[in-house]
Amino acid sequence: MRQSLAGLQAAGVKVTRPRALALLAEAHGKVDQVEEGLKALAEARDLVQKTGERQWKAELYRLKGELTLQQSKVQSPKSKVEESPESEADECFCKAIEIARKQQAKSLELRASTSLACLWQQQGKKAEAHKLLSEVYSWFTEGLDTKDLQEAKALIDSPESQKV
Repeated sequence: MRQSLAGLQAAGVKVTRPRALALLAEAHGKVDQVEEGLKALAEARDLVQKTGERQWKAELYRLKGELTLQQSKVQSPKSKVEESPESEADECFCKAIEIARKQQAKSLELRASTSLACLWQQQGKKAEAHKLLSEVYSWFTEGLDTKDLQEAKALIDSPESQKV
């Protein structure tokens, strides 16, 4: 992935780089290289600012939230009083949802809503999580066998999901 990114950079291609960096960040997260993932996302956000390419901006925020949560699980608590990782992740997910809605990018809205609903369930906000995710999920009428929709449906139907 890094070779492909280097090739894109050498060729002067900037338009697809934020998406490629998002994929790289996600891959880093999967192998517990959270810091590297966050660096890739920071680079992607800088590119979005410079190029104006905003197609994957919502996904950048969602991934930042996911990596922030992952980072908090592997680091020891900090002595300084800072914003909690859960609060920071919540903000990232909400921002991702807001951007996706403005762009009418339902798939990205679903991904961010799934991430936020999962966090909310862990925090005991089960009714809110169920409502948020159900509303987005119900918009889809096809493609229900895709990974994102299956994960959302599993979360909606999980025993932990309080249906109020």
